[in-house]
Amino acid sequence: MHGVYIDSSAPTRIDLAGGTLDIWPLYLFHENAQTLNVAISLRARCSIRPRSDGRLLIVSEDTGRRVEAARWSELRDNAELRLLGRLLHHFQVDGLEMRTRSESPVGAGIAGSSALNIAVCGALSAWTGQSLTDDALLQIAMNVEAQAIDVPTGVQDYRPALYGGVSAVELGVAGIRRVALPVPPHELESRLVLAYTGATRNSGINNWEVTKRHIDGDRDVQVRFERIRDIAVSMRAALERDDWTEVGRRIAEEWENRKGLAPGVTTPHIGRMLEAACAAGAIGGKVCGAGGGGCLFCLADPADVPAVRNALAAAGARLLDFKVETEGLKVETRIAA
Repeated sequence: MHGVYIDSSAPTRIDLAGGTLDIWPLYLFHENAQTLNVAISLRARCSIRPRSDGRLLIVSEDTGRRVEAARWSELRDNAELRLLGRLLHHFQVDGLEMRTRSESPVGAGIAGSSALNIAVCGALSAWTGQSLTDDALLQIAMNVEAQAIDVPTGVQDYRPALYGGVSAVELGVAGIRRVALPVPPHELESRLVLAYTGATRNSGINNWEVTKRHIDGDRDVQVRFERIRDIAVSMRAALERDDWTEVGRRIAEEWENRKGLAPGVTTPHIGRMLEAACAAGAIGGKVCGAGGGGCLFCLADPADVPAVRNALAAAGARLLDFKVETEGLKVETRIAA
């Protein structure tokens, strides 16, 4: 591949409903389990350039971290940049420089690591000349990320990164099925406000604790997931009939249930931000991902969006501008002059 340059990118996402149920085997215990999400234009990016000395260099431009190795076989147990090192180890490549960056804040809860994972898998697939099916790429991304973070991973976050758009990810005994929802992107986009709370979050810890409590028979957790499943079903129907008031109510209802899953899902700071947004006209809002920090989003009538944005900014949030992203993974290959 000497002389070949590869650039790839994949979108992050806002999880609308049904999150955490996408972790195996939780969804097997809840009939008709599904998650709803929307891909957004804050992308994770990867570039690969050849090296003439046969060595490997990985640079994370977001964190300033860098790892250099003589061979891919050295990267399996490298503590720095574990996900990227594991992916290079899986694809067994040498003689390249990989640089990554993300347009989302670190620890934002909008699936930045999963988007980066898909972008890197797409780039390395092209670099090695492999024609991976979508299912094969998704499986590699999910399994390698579980190796990197040492806990089970969910399945939903890789789908918006790969496909883009507004989606339902149906979860069941027969497997995982992604369904594009007939939601006009501009209609949803004009009603959403996304903001960074200023605090990062650790979804692996929250998700694993909740998963273990569910499997261990915690009835309160099990009932809450039944409600979260029901909310996702109802929200999907509301999205498909353009009932935006109902969508907002279901977002608010899911947040109320999710807050009871674990003590760290919300914080007083987050609570004040969401209260301010609702006082300014938001119909519903919740934290993205597993909670504890990161981003939150609100849904409001388009006429109320400016007031909601102002309220969140006044409460200390950093507003993030975005568009609903209809394109998923993009990989561009060119020959260096």
